[in-house]
Amino acid sequence: MNGAESLVRTLVAGGVDVCFANPGTSEMHFVAALDRVEGMRCVLGLFEGVVTGAADGYFRMTNSPASTLLHLGPGLANGLANLHNAKKANSGIVNIVGQHAVYHIGYNAPLTSDIEGLARPMSAWVRTSPDAKSVAADGAAAIAAARSAPPQVATLILPADTAWNEADGVAQVAADSQRASYSSEAVDNAARVLRGPETLLLLTGSALTEQGLALAAQISGKTGCKVLGQTYNPRMARGRGRFSIDRIPYVIELALPILKDFKHIVLVEANDPVAFFAYPNKPSMLKPAGCEVHRMTAGGDNSVAALDALASAVGARPSDAKPQKLVELVKPTGPLTHASIAQAIAMAIPENAIVVDESITTGRGFFPPTAAAAPHDWLQNMGGSIGFSPPVATGAAVACPDRKVICMVGDGSAMYTIQALWTQARENLNVLTIVFANRIYQILRGEFDGVGAGEPGQRAMDMLKLDRPALDFVSLARGMGVPGRSVSNVDDFVKALAEGVAEKGPRLIEVQM
Repeated sequence: MNGAESLVRTLVAGGVDVCFANPGTSEMHFVAALDRVEGMRCVLGLFEGVVTGAADGYFRMTNSPASTLLHLGPGLANGLANLHNAKKANSGIVNIVGQHAVYHIGYNAPLTSDIEGLARPMSAWVRTSPDAKSVAADGAAAIAAARSAPPQVATLILPADTAWNEADGVAQVAADSQRASYSSEAVDNAARVLRGPETLLLLTGSALTEQGLALAAQISGKTGCKVLGQTYNPRMARGRGRFSIDRIPYVIELALPILKDFKHIVLVEANDPVAFFAYPNKPSMLKPAGCEVHRMTAGGDNSVAALDALASAVGARPSDAKPQKLVELVKPTGPLTHASIAQAIAMAIPENAIVVDESITTGRGFFPPTAAAAPHDWLQNMGGSIGFSPPVATGAAVACPDRKVICMVGDGSAMYTIQALWTQARENLNVLTIVFANRIYQILRGEFDGVGAGEPGQRAMDMLKLDRPALDFVSLARGMGVPGRSVSNVDDFVKALAEGVAEKGPRLIEVQM
């Protein structure tokens, strides 16, 4: 057994049985080991950002890490943007990155680079295996790191000779280190301050499961506190029968009035509410002056158990949850507007769907109507690096083949990782991709005004607009094996959504805004 085979066997024995891969020469012995060892599903991505984003989506839906296979430093570098998003979402991933043979590194061959230096900013755990006999134990340590509390991105660098030399065997992964705990003192403190409408319970992470939201509804009904989610969240249970909460708006001018009256904010895995960017003459911190912040749980804590304890501490019961009035879903007709698009999507979401949202500007109004949709999960971009949703939708579909995945993405973002469509076609994944084609980086047009950069001239607009030529997403999708259709009015959009949800396998709808 060589080092590569010992690593694959260790991964499979440790419950890591999916590998999203884009290999090169230095990883060929690992590829050969994947051939010989049963139990690992291998999914090829044509770009490393697809590979790393798919691993993020897989973790969000399974709470179990997948592995990636990346080629040397440049391959890792191509995947760093979506590893950044995964890190911000506390997604556990085991990266396997090939390296030159140990004896070859000193020759400074063209692909030689500081792989550990590239990995560290996005990885909580980094190690280079020194020899073949260390590979299995290092792999087990990487799995344990990915499963820690909170989960982490772990990167194991595998020199080619450690993969092909003789190894000892399989290593056992240490017992799952995820803790199921919380601070009772923090819960007691939250119970003291959560009294009335001047207090806010701010949620993210595991608090946004159906159970966590139900407990938050009881606490809010009993105490009168407000409940909000962060602007972006790894995964949120939504739809009819679930407690629907608003999120802190992205736009500072909208966020400040919502937060201005709070005297106390209790954080449940969430961070202090801060602006996404700095703007001239606008605050970075969105909470009002004098507002006290109290952390009840952090990432990796058992927030559902903490919310249950908080409900008990304030005397909240299921009957305390207040009835919610949801937006009425009415079949839209006429032109495509943000409101009509939101209504169409809300009506189309099937039971138990997974919605991966990178709709950015088009999707800012999607939350109110989709609260009345069939029960579903909603995944968002935690790190802000675009090209997030097609890969994450790919990983979510691998994780949950029995669920419909709806990927919503702007045309500018889609072009970063359009190769994900090819993987969806090859694996016959049940993903419906909706591309909002407004022919511009619309968010950047808004940010140009937001930072006070003046009125954009022709050269500035050339950096923002996606025209000359216009992108044809139906043709792009067809070229990668995914059937597509284009719509320019809401009636056709409603029909295309119904057909796309009903059809199996990958599909694409281009919405011409």
